[in-house]
Amino acid sequence: MQSVEEIANDIVDREGGFVNDPDDPGGATKFGVTIHSLRRLGIDLTGDGAVDIADVHALERADAVKIFIEHYFERPRIDTLPTNLQASVFDMYVNAGRHAVKVLQHLLCDMGQIVHIDGVIGPETQEAARIAHGIAAGYLVDAYGIARRNYYYRLADARPSSRKYARRKDGGKGGWIMRAESFIAPRYHLSVREHHERVAGWG
Repeated sequence: MQSVEEIANDIVDREGGFVNDPDDPGGATKFGVTIHSLRRLGIDLTGDGAVDIADVHALERADAVKIFIEHYFERPRIDTLPTNLQASVFDMYVNAGRHAVKVLQHLLCDMGQIVHIDGVIGPETQEAARIAHGIAAGYLVDAYGIARRNYYYRLADARPSSRKYARRKDGGKGGWIMRAESFIAPRYHLSVREHHERVAGWG
């Protein structure tokens, strides 16, 4: 089983270096840490009294790992979920914030648990996840990954500017889909044909 530090380093690897994509609501990003996150957390790496794009450039890999562990794993209480579920929820939390927890909560409701869809991992969600894991331990991680993949497709359905993250220029699976499927057993990956059928309506 991976340590949280290893999971966080894997996330940094997936996120890559500095990017400032105008279609990304997160704004300027480095190692997956956005300028908005630095401002929200009050992290002034340059020490000039302002959190701006210079601070994004100044971010080091170790800074990103520390931020992810503290603010995207420990504070959201992802460490209280079943161990084998933590990596995928952690990875999505970095990518999508509380939506990562809402996806889990919707899944738990679909599995017959009673959970409020609030994006917060409290006692109710912890207990529901524990019960679901006990019932379907061998399938819960795959079910979450599939629900996560579906969330990305729906987001791209609703926001055309984000479709490039779900579908590459050559029509193949985009980064969002590949990322979700990296946590799903290969037998549940969409085939090329299935992916093309799913995005056919995008034109």
